[in-house]
Amino acid sequence: MHIYARASAKGKRVQSNMGAKNHGIVMPDASPDATLNALVAAGFGAAGQRCMALSTVVFVGDSKSWEDKLVERAKALKVNGGTEPDADLGPVISKQAKERVCRLIQSGVESGARLLLDGRNIVVPGYELGNFIGPTILSGVTEDMECYKEEIFGPVLLCLQADSLEEAIRIVNRNKYGNGAAIFTTSGVTARKFQNEIEAGQVGINVPIPVPLPFFSFTGSKASFAGISTSMARREFNFSPRSRL
Repeated sequence: MHIYARASAKGKRVQSNMGAKNHGIVMPDASPDATLNALVAAGFGAAGQRCMALSTVVFVGDSKSWEDKLVERAKALKVNGGTEPDADLGPVISKQAKERVCRLIQSGVESGARLLLDGRNIVVPGYELGNFIGPTILSGVTEDMECYKEEIFGPVLLCLQADSLEEAIRIVNRNKYGNGAAIFTTSGVTARKFQNEIEAGQVGINVPIPVPLPFFSFTGSKASFAGISTSMARREFNFSPRSRL
């Protein structure tokens, strides 16, 4: 906001991208394997240090039962130095970043969230003094928790519960950030409702939102974005493993 204000005061046209809390809504009819693979990759890739990390999952109805499988897949990820060829995720950027991420994890626990997977005490051989945090999953998270309200920017996945698609959409739209959101479903009707009603700049259907490269359009809404967007919101669709509509 400081950069945006300074540049605007000088008459510059500015597009400023800010904080994020990107959500993924999981419907009971979604493909389990494809959805879980997407959540793990989008939640923990780059150690969660990217503005389009899918850091929050809203399980709708019976899909909450997938949490155990999500934990199993997260446990299988290899944490190592960022230059190691077998690493799934490397360290966070600094000691201060690690301390902040750990503080937000602990705040969630103290507020009543259940720690399904704790990566705070991981030790990587050869990098014992590194700033590593392993994949971490908190369940039973609510909207009033600090870990939900703040962008964590680390390998932490928060799990919320909703009884219906309508409730899940309200949860996403109430959040102050609006960089991106995704839904996982096999229903075209559900996907269209989500696309039309969600308040986020970039929308994914059965795909998480990737980190955009310069040749992609990029935008956001609410506290995630300030300024003029020169393109429409980016929307991605994938109703089958072989096709992207």
